[in-house]
Amino acid sequence: MGKKCPQQDCPKCLPGWLAAFGDLMSLLLCFFVLLLSMSTMDAKKVSEAAASLTGALSVLEGGTKVKVSPQRQQETTPIDENDESAQKMKTLQRTIIEMNEMSKAGEGAKATLEEAEDGFMIRLPAKLLFAKGSAKIQGDDALLFLRRIALIIAKLPKNMRIYVTGHTDDSKPVFSPYPDNWSLSAARAISVTKILIKNSVEPKLLTACGKAEFDPIASNLTPEGKEKNRRVELYFFSKDEDDKESAKKSILDTQSGG
Repeated sequence: MGKKCPQQDCPKCLPGWLAAFGDLMSLLLCFFVLLLSMSTMDAKKVSEAAASLTGALSVLEGGTKVKVSPQRQQETTPIDENDESAQKMKTLQRTIIEMNEMSKAGEGAKATLEEAEDGFMIRLPAKLLFAKGSAKIQGDDALLFLRRIALIIAKLPKNMRIYVTGHTDDSKPVFSPYPDNWSLSAARAISVTKILIKNSVEPKLLTACGKAEFDPIASNLTPEGKEKNRRVELYFFSKDEDDKESAKKSILDTQSGG
């Protein structure tokens, strides 16, 4: 029989659980490194967030200066409530809302304030102002509404001009003193113009005309479309070319300001 090797002392090793723990820590480290590599820091947003602290704290650590982007400034800058033109447009818009609430037009067409080329437009349904086939303004509410518009017009810049235009649907006037839609639409525009002049609007600022049924905004095939086409429009624009953009800006500022 062979001789047995003499027993030797084995060196002490780390416990088995520690190896498993080391592997787990290595996996976790790789996992978080992977997450970090997949994430991105938006330096611009961080800078803008820091800029917002400048106004509140007046100073940043280390004296770092940051700048808010122009787009973000535009989004957060409030509209200047002292702008005179914008205030008048807001007053005009409130007047139109009140007119619609007081009128007995039911669910039909309503007065509106809209953007138009080089200016803005007040669109008045004929039903709010006239009886069928008539050009005589009826009702105290309609007269009060036109008086309030006249007061606002009187305070607008003197270079503003107003076209007062009458429109009809394609039906011929029936039981009317007017033989055709040209006469009826022009007479309605003149009636509105006279009320404005009577309430201190300078005549030289106004132009009255009729377009009969030839400038529809809706189909004449339905009663609802015909009602929309029967209207008087007050188109406001600046006489000076340089001021046309400012005139349009007033109405746009009003709509965005609520």
